[in-house]
Amino acid sequence: MNIILIIDILGWVGTILYLVAYALVSTKKVEGDSVLYQGMNIAAGVLLVINTLYLRAYPSAGLNVAWIGIGMITLGRRWLTRS
Repeated sequence: MNIILIIDILGWVGTILYLVAYALVSTKKVEGDSVLYQGMNIAAGVLLVINTLYLRAYPSAGLNVAWIGIGMITLGRRWLTRS
């Protein structure tokens, strides 16, 4: 399997994860600060950062890095308030 195909697959998996996460929150199946939702967003962001950096789409990479950060901050706050 060549590297371009792998990078494309990672990008599509990330895109699908973002969409599924959004659908779950929109249909009230999960809460916006849930571990599932934030975890899906973080995983999707990582996959899309790999994809966009490879494609040199730096604005999209930056957006996804920010999205990962938001997810990590949200999970960190959730963890701190439970401790």
